[in-house]
Amino acid sequence: MEILLKDLKPEFNIIDIRDKKNYELDHVYNSVNIPMNELLNNHSFYLNKNYVYYIYCTSGIRSKKTCNILSILGYKVINVKDGFGK
Repeated sequence: MEILLKDLKPEFNIIDIRDKKNYELDHVYNSVNIPMNELLNNHSFYLNKNYVYYIYCTSGIRSKKTCNILSILGYKVINVKDGFGK
């Protein structure tokens, strides 16, 4: 499942998987920064299988890969199509 950046709402659980430096330069309002490898290696610490998470990166490629993996692990995740860069 995918969503466009413009369709994100502040009440969503939004995760920015870019590195900290890019997150600090600019990010989606109300998002949290958990770099991709940190999220994948510690998913049970950061995520709850009862919630839906919207995940974005710069272009949408890494977030799509991350969503695919997390979905296999049983998490409800939605990729932000085309990422933050557009």
